Formats: sequence, structure tokens, C-alpha cells
Amino acid sequence: MFGIDFLLKFDKSLILTYSLKFNLMKALNWIAWISAGTGLLLVLLGLIQLLFGRIRPETQIINYFHAANSFFLITIALFVYLFRCQCKKE
Repeated sequence: MFGIDFLLKFDKSLILTYSLKFNLMKALNWIAWISAGTGLLLVLLGLIQLLFGRIRPETQIINYFHAANSFFLITIALFVYLFRCQCKKE
């Protein structure tokens, strides 16, 4: 009923599924760190504008902090998701 051919296909699909999930988690981790770095960069640009005046006349200072807030929220959501997936695995 279940030959060796079926077992090999089943085993390969499990390995492939695990590999894809591992690569997805690794990619999400990188995206979270890049998002955090972008948020920090935007906060630094906002602080530079507060100290030295506007870099670009058409840009409001608060826009940098709003954008940084969005990137930090993405970072937090991704890290919470990754943490929850890690807890389910253990």
C-alpha cells in the first residue's frame, strides 16, 4: 500500500516545508532589523533637523518622527510574531 516511493516523497515534502519556513523566519528577522535601523536613521534625521534647522525646506520636522514610528511598529510586530513562532516550536 505505502511503498518506498511514497515515503521518499513524503520525507522530501517535510524537508522542503521546514526549509521554506526556516528561510521565511530568517527573512522576517532581517526585515525586522532593517526596519529598526531605518527607524533609527529617521529619528537621527529628525534630531539633526531639530538642532540645525531644516535640511529640506518643504519637509516638516515631525514627518521624520511619524515615519520612524511606523517603522518601529513594523519591527515590534515582526519580533512578536517571530517570538511566538519560536515558542510554538519548542
